[in-house]
Amino acid sequence: MRGVVAAVPTPIDASGAPVEGLFVDHCKWLLQNGCDGLNILGSTGEANSFDQETRKNIMRWAAASVNKSALMVGTATPSLAETIALTRFADDLGYSCALVLPPYYYKPLSDEGLIAWYEQLHMALAGRPIQVYFYNFPQMTGITIPVSVIEHLHRKWPDRFAGIKDSSGKLEYCRQLTRLLPDLAVFPSSEVALGEAAQYGYSGCISATVNQTSIASGALWAGRESPDDTLVASIRKSRETIAAQPLIPAVKHLVAKRTQAAVWENVLPPFLPLNAAQSAALDHFETEEPAVS
Repeated sequence: MRGVVAAVPTPIDASGAPVEGLFVDHCKWLLQNGCDGLNILGSTGEANSFDQETRKNIMRWAAASVNKSALMVGTATPSLAETIALTRFADDLGYSCALVLPPYYYKPLSDEGLIAWYEQLHMALAGRPIQVYFYNFPQMTGITIPVSVIEHLHRKWPDRFAGIKDSSGKLEYCRQLTRLLPDLAVFPSSEVALGEAAQYGYSGCISATVNQTSIASGALWAGRESPDDTLVASIRKSRETIAAQPLIPAVKHLVAKRTQAAVWENVLPPFLPLNAAQSAALDHFETEEPAVS
């Protein structure tokens, strides 16, 4: 897994049930318009608002519809048993990579306890090839995964604990990891960071706003050895404009605008759809280029 990875939103109908056709179409559009990979059922996909069976259905849809080598799936819950079950299911479907949050409910959490939790996940996956990427999102979990924990697990089982998505927004955390563990795949959560990917050894980005900036982000990744400062500035402006609104409703609003499918505006509580003023702040965006046929 390398390059531009979109954190994919999940369309839902008025009852809160995911909509397969819209989901699959958007996944395909992203891969045709600048993305190298897709992260489904992450934070942007509202995964933690779905039950296990719903998550499994969405996993089936993606696995049946796009190249599985381009797929990363969020499988974490605070329950180790449920995380194991979802990760095994992803492996059964042929996913090569699972994005796994730390067990975020019981705090404070010792380094030893965190290592034990991930170690139990590894042992439960014995004989299975699926890789585990850490998901560091302290704003949501209240936990920053210590670099020492990542180092311990990666050095002990490098084929299992092979990467990380960092949503902390602190690029020094990513730089520290690439310096210490150069074979760990490190993905910041902002496509703006692609401008320094070659300098610091990032493997790409995994981002919600890539749903809007996919084509520009793909161009920035392709030219990462000599990044275009104008392109970086344009992507930064787009990202800041989108993130100034509630992020997941904003991303879904922009997909609804591109696809002319109002169902995309639906979100699960505790999220709310954008109000008129929030929508208006985004309505100057246009699809960057016509979709590739």
